[in-house]
Formats: sequence, C-alpha cells, structure tokens
Amino acid sequence: MPNFSPVDYAIPAFVLLVLAEMLWAWKRRPEAYEPKDTLTSLAFGLGSTVAGVLFGGFAVLVFLAAYEYRLFDIGWAWWAWIACFVLDDLAYYWIHRAGHRVRWFWASHVNHHSSQHYNLSTALRQSWTGAFTLGFAFKLPLVLIGFHPAMIAVCAGFNLIYQFWIHTEAVGRMPRWFEAVMNTPSHHRVHHATNPRYLDRNYAGVFIVWDRMFGTFEPENDEERIRYGIVRQLGSFNLLWSVFHEWIGMLQDIRRAPWRHKLSYLLREPGWSHDGSRETSDMIRARWRQRHGGERKVPNENPIAAEGEPA
Repeated sequence: MPNFSPVDYAIPAFVLLVLAEMLWAWKRRPEAYEPKDTLTSLAFGLGSTVAGVLFGGFAVLVFLAAYEYRLFDIGWAWWAWIACFVLDDLAYYWIHRAGHRVRWFWASHVNHHSSQHYNLSTALRQSWTGAFTLGFAFKLPLVLIGFHPAMIAVCAGFNLIYQFWIHTEAVGRMPRWFEAVMNTPSHHRVHHATNPRYLDRNYAGVFIVWDRMFGTFEPENDEERIRYGIVRQLGSFNLLWSVFHEWIGMLQDIRRAPWRHKLSYLLREPGWSHDGSRETSDMIRARWRQRHGGERKVPNENPIAAEGEPA
C-alpha cells in the first residue's frame, strides 16, 4: 500500500484556518474559543494520531486479507476513485449513525462531541479508541466489492479533510443548491447540538443527501440558539476523563445490571436503562414534541438526562 495520507499534507492548512478563525472570533465572537477547551481539543488530536499509528495497522491487515476474496478487480481508473469516494462516504454515514445509536460505538465517538464550543479546533477531537470498536468493519463491503484498501484509505483521508471546515460558526448558510447536496457548517452545527429537536440528526460526512434519503435530516432553525456538547456535560477539562468517561460509565452499568440486561448496555442506544431511569435521544425528542404539541418554533429548554445519553 502506498504511504500517502492526504491529511498529513492538509495539516498546515488546518493550522492557518484555526488561526484565521481565532482572529475572527477575537473580533466577532470572543466566546467561541476557550483556552482550556482548545488545548484539550489539541491534545485529543495528538492522542488520536498516536493511537492511529499504534493500532491502525490492524485494520489495514484485515482489509488486505479481505481483498484477496474480492468479487471484482476494479483497478485504479478515474471513475473508480469517484465511485470509491461516494461509497466510502455512504459507509461513513452508517459508521457515524452507529456511533450514536449503539453505546459500544458511542463510547468511542462521544469524544468528538464533548466540547461545549464549536470551532475548527473541535474537529480535532478524534477518538483514541476507534480501532478498538472495530467500526472499520463497515467498510469491508467496499474491499470485497473490489476497491483496493489503499484507494479506500486515500478517499477516507479526503473525506476527513472535507469535514474539518464545517466545524465553524463563522460561516452561515452556503448557496441553496450546495446546502441541498453537501454537508455544510449549518448542517453540522445541528449534529453537534444538544437541543432536543437536533439530537441524533445529520450524520453525513460529505454528502447530506444520505440524511435526506434515510430520514435523519434536520435543518438549522435560526430562531433557536444551539447548545453544543453532550446532553450531560463533562464539566471537566481532564483529558483522560474526557477520553474514557463513557467507557467507564458503560462498564459500570454492565457490572451493576442484572445478567439478562448486561448485553443491552453494550449494544442498545446510549441512554437506555433496564429500569427506565434514563432517557434515550428518541425519548427526549418525543417528550419535547409532546410538550410543545409538535410545534417547531420553541424557546430554549434544558432537557434533564442521565450520563450515557447522546449528543
């Protein structure tokens, strides 16, 4: 496999964009950046890079082994790159959706949502434990179809690069045609919100059309201020707690639960509890809709929820 990672070449651009956004925030939105939060995000990014070097090789070995059983030899033609990029983004949609709907995956993905600020540094909050969850298995169908693992890796890199710029409040709405097809800052602000109407919506990586197709799209409402983070905020800048808090909470729930419910705390949605003492995102959203009679334009509210619920 060629040793090419497009993300490595994009790092200087990432740094320049963060600095430019900081300058914008200093003049327009000073509350957008908080020093401790930004340092935590940077530490997340560094740690995820190290974790990728240490554990990413396992996924490569699995992909290369699976490639020996491919159905077709797709090759490296220009159209194959386009097809791979689109299908890789579809696979990302389902990986991302599982990351919010299955607690095993959420324990890793929650890292990306743990900041109460929304800026370009937030994009650096990547998981340290992603390889451990085996989420890369969602992309095995691409390998078995016949896309080379190196092609998939490069497409995934460009997918990640695209997602960097959408983590900002400095950009309002893009042109209407662009908002209809592509993921944008507006769409992704919704995804990072804790407001009941926005929970578990807009999973797209590059193409928002997947959310429109599979019923998970929610537009940004200009009349409702977005609150970022997770439903039960961390309340701490401790890096190790930020990384592992949901793994700890999940293992504690499994240890305390009756035997017949232990697996459910691993595989059911975040916020699920066998005694009904917590709320899932579906329950929070249903309660919100019932309270407001289905009205979409509502004042801000602060939902009550327990640890383990998604953002």
